[in-house]
Amino acid sequence: MKKWLIPVIIIVIIVFALYRWAVGINNTAVNLQEDAKTSWSNVESAYQRRNDLIGNLVKTVQGAADFERGTLTDVIEARAKATQVTVDPTNITPEQLAQFQQAQGEVSSALSRLLVSVERYPELKANQNFLELQSQLEGTENRINVARDRYNESVNVYNKHIKIFPNSLLAGIFGFDEMTRYEADPGSEKAPDVNFDFK
Repeated sequence: MKKWLIPVIIIVIIVFALYRWAVGINNTAVNLQEDAKTSWSNVESAYQRRNDLIGNLVKTVQGAADFERGTLTDVIEARAKATQVTVDPTNITPEQLAQFQQAQGEVSSALSRLLVSVERYPELKANQNFLELQSQLEGTENRINVARDRYNESVNVYNKHIKIFPNSLLAGIFGFDEMTRYEADPGSEKAPDVNFDFK
């Protein structure tokens, strides 16, 4: 056997092993990134369900002739604004996510004010359609929270994969950037002030 053949075989084996390693890193990153994008789609789907329910809730509440129109207007406007904010799942930037979170936070705030003001309308509190919608909204809020948590878990797995050594050497070359996590609303770490003074 020729002496030059052994180094050539060793080099071919090393190149093949490096190629398989690089392909493995790339394919795993693609799969994890797609899982995170799907998780984001589930977040948007949960928010869309809430928006759909809000429309029905507003119609039900509008039936109460003396209900505060300003409260309804706030909910309608916040919902309209939230549906206009879009996030590109292929490139979720911190700015896009912050804008999305702010719009959804405004919907949550307006919806909370609406549900609190309903307490003064016994005919609404007794309306079966309203009670059903209120129950569905509560369930949807739980789904939103679960969807956001799952999105963050998917992003966490993906980000760890592209950041650990030696994967980090190739992740940038292959175009894999860190994805943004969904963060809690500013100030949510503080317990809310509850005032039971109804004077």
